[in-house]
Amino acid sequence: MLLQLMRNDVVQVARYILGLSWIYQGFFPKLLTVAPLEKALTATMGFSDNLSLLVTRSAGILEIVFGIALIVFYKTRVLPMLSIVALFFLFIFVALQLPSLLTEAFNPVTTNFSLMALSYVLFVNARA
Repeated sequence: MLLQLMRNDVVQVARYILGLSWIYQGFFPKLLTVAPLEKALTATMGFSDNLSLLVTRSAGILEIVFGIALIVFYKTRVLPMLSIVALFFLFIFVALQLPSLLTEAFNPVTTNFSLMALSYVLFVNARA
């Protein structure tokens, strides 16, 4: 009984940290203001300034929707797996496009892999 309660607490912590992280990353650096780092990342793809802004803001909206979906539908296995895949490919994208970011404070190595671990917690505790 105690072990089940502790397991549920871990799942709830993973659920909210993961979902709110996606929401935060979608809202603050992409919608509220466009962070210079976001501009730099989309600039590496050769987009015009207008298209770059559209891509960044669209990504922000998608991240917010995904974060909300993770919080609401955390008992499914699909969303945590999508989170792991997305975070992995976002890490690879940054590593290829702006590898200098991998040694900065609060970099994709620490953030993405931590969020991937929380995604895994949700995945193994979700219904098949």
